[in-house]
Amino acid sequence: MMADTKNKTAEASEARRVLIKLQGLYLFMGLAGGFFNPYINPILVSQGFSSKDTGFIMAFGTLISIILQPVWGVLVDKFKKTRLVLVISLMIPALLAYFYNIQVYIILILIYTLCTIFQVTQIPVADSYAVTAARAANTSYGMIRLFGSLGTGLGGFAAGMYLSQFSIHMLWLPFLFFNMLSAILAGTLPKQTSISSSSVTFSVGLARLLRNRTFLLFLTGCFLVNQTLTAFNSFFVISFQMAGGSVALTGTALLLASITNVPSMLVAAYVLRRWGHERTMLLAAGAYMLRWGIQWLWPTPEVMLGVQVLHGLSFGFFYIAAVEYVASVTGREMQATGQSLFNMVFAGLGGIVGNMLNGYLLDTGGPSVMYLSCTISAALGAIILYIVSRQAREQRRAYSLE
Repeated sequence: MMADTKNKTAEASEARRVLIKLQGLYLFMGLAGGFFNPYINPILVSQGFSSKDTGFIMAFGTLISIILQPVWGVLVDKFKKTRLVLVISLMIPALLAYFYNIQVYIILILIYTLCTIFQVTQIPVADSYAVTAARAANTSYGMIRLFGSLGTGLGGFAAGMYLSQFSIHMLWLPFLFFNMLSAILAGTLPKQTSISSSSVTFSVGLARLLRNRTFLLFLTGCFLVNQTLTAFNSFFVISFQMAGGSVALTGTALLLASITNVPSMLVAAYVLRRWGHERTMLLAAGAYMLRWGIQWLWPTPEVMLGVQVLHGLSFGFFYIAAVEYVASVTGREMQATGQSLFNMVFAGLGGIVGNMLNGYLLDTGGPSVMYLSCTISAALGAIILYIVSRQAREQRRAYSLE
């Protein structure tokens, strides 16, 4: 009896230690990304490339990462090296970041592609640890993931302060520092042999999901909404400064946007219970429309700064609702396949088209034209998601009558 109590106490203590390590890992990963990722485009533009050129670099890198994303899962499952993969995925982009300063287009395409190939596996592997650790510590995944949003916001703000003293071409130093801290923490995590498992093969699960018309409509709506997010992730810094915003205010805007994800993640579970997946996604799509529409009508630094409070309501709610929607409609046997397909469309295809389209529009028409296009795309996505919501209500009504 006493031995069982000691074992349970030891397990609880270990679960808390792993939880704290993961919260630190997400914080440092967020700091690294917040410091560097929003400024990749400005780094390239400062070297004489157009937004259209940089959009192609990002689109090409994202395309290659989508193609190779399933390979990471196969490698992890085959060689049982989850922790090693996570450490490598953090170290390689950190060591390559300096080479963004090379003014050769082909080399920049190669550097961005290599970084993206490794970075694409960071979140899936870290999330596999986080979900397991949250259950063991009797808490929620959101209590770990919010540290990533907090780190991203603080990193974006700190980058603005950093750039008031140092050249933009020196941003690779804090990126290297925080990624190395992340890698050190990742190296102390317990071994984990598998990211996910499924009783249905990827090809069979993919074929089943592609025959589901409602799921295809859902993916289409997600694509139309999320391709607009590149206007923030890839081009906000450039568009904000084109509108007259200062470097210091850029950091403040990035902090404001990321911090709003924290309360969104804390209340998302309540909103989903009350509103359901489909209506929550519609609410978030409406927030996206409002967010882009305001910046289209009033593309001034003050407005573009203030409107970032909608980031949590738009991206935060949409992403959490969409992930849980996929989990609810695919079932346990196709969970991995469904989430992989969702991410390939949501982040992959949406990122490719968004980077190329928004880069071209920003280059040729300025921020107003880019934000008008985003407003229209989000509105079309909202219409499709409304159809998905209506079909879901009809299906639930039909089941209740049986």
